[in-house]
Amino acid sequence: MLPNKTTIALVDDHPIVMEGLARLLEKEENIHVAGRFTTGREFLDYLSDTSLHVVLLDITLPDISGIELCKKTKEIAPATIVLALSNHHNRGIIMEMLQNGASGYLLKNATLEELITCINEALNGQIAFSQAVKEIIAAPQLNSFRELARLTTREKEILGMLASGKTTTEMA
Repeated sequence: MLPNKTTIALVDDHPIVMEGLARLLEKEENIHVAGRFTTGREFLDYLSDTSLHVVLLDITLPDISGIELCKKTKEIAPATIVLALSNHHNRGIIMEMLQNGASGYLLKNATLEELITCINEALNGQIAFSQAVKEIIAAPQLNSFRELARLTTREKEILGMLASGKTTTEMA
């Protein structure tokens, strides 16, 4: 590990994405990209022999789900910060990653500035999200409204009586 530098590993099944990301991150003076991996197995083998500050982890990998790889990473190296960097914008996947120990989630449409901000927030112990992920999490879910509106048969009957002007005594 280099002194005063944040060591980062990239795990993504698209080599061109990793190459571009690595070049951008290496321009940051306090970041060192320690490894690039296209499979979960390669990354786990590497992780067992070294220590990292941060891993930027895609969800879709050829040999293991990034969700499962996140869990295994936290088991092997609990101090390593896992940040999901994915195209998956499903709220359920975001929540699963957090449940498995991720310290944040970014969509691949994030800017470099957003990525650096999220890395720094995670290094400072915060849960970090790109702006697009914040919007996904903040958006109400349709099924949550359906659950609130469910009434029992008796409740519907009482509401009907209230609507028709019946008094409490008449309803009883």
